[in-house]
Amino acid sequence: MEFQSAEFFASYGRFEQLPKPQKIEIAFAGRSNVGKSSLINRILGRRSLARVSSVPGKTQTINFYTLENIYLVDLPGYGYAKVAKTEKERWRELIGGYFADAERDLALVFCLVDMRHPPTADDLTMINFLIDSELPFCVVLTKADKLKKTEREKRLEALKSELPMYEQLTVIPFSSVTDEGVERMRSIIEEVSSDDGKAAE
Repeated sequence: MEFQSAEFFASYGRFEQLPKPQKIEIAFAGRSNVGKSSLINRILGRRSLARVSSVPGKTQTINFYTLENIYLVDLPGYGYAKVAKTEKERWRELIGGYFADAERDLALVFCLVDMRHPPTADDLTMINFLIDSELPFCVVLTKADKLKKTEREKRLEALKSELPMYEQLTVIPFSSVTDEGVERMRSIIEEVSSDDGKAAE
């Protein structure tokens, strides 16, 4: 798969604007400022295809990127407190509507969690939602490079009790700085996009 051939397709701010499903979709979900845009850029081998911002809550739309026979879908970050109630409601309707749309061929969700800290309540809500909905997903631990070896070992051990159904999860430490996890995620994307069906659950 030629990851660098990916192109931006479109952004949508409201659920009713979303186009009818045309391809397999792989979604990226995570709290605000968890590093979704940086991760997408590293996976695709592009410097600024996905807009990176140091300001939490910057991504307020669902962004679609086309990659051969699939769409990569960048969902708005959740859990950012400094947003008006009406804006939070719009985000909720947008993300909730996306996941609830039975017509979408959602093959996999990459759920991003900051490896440096325990999962937030919003992270756990998302993971439990994915489990309850029986949607295939992987947990991606971002910013892995910011932890020293002993800190990393402690966090990985703690996650065994912090994440629900940990033993059944696919968990991938990731760094957009060192490229740790990049090839593994690419392999999963290729597997999902092939005729072999869906990858991890």
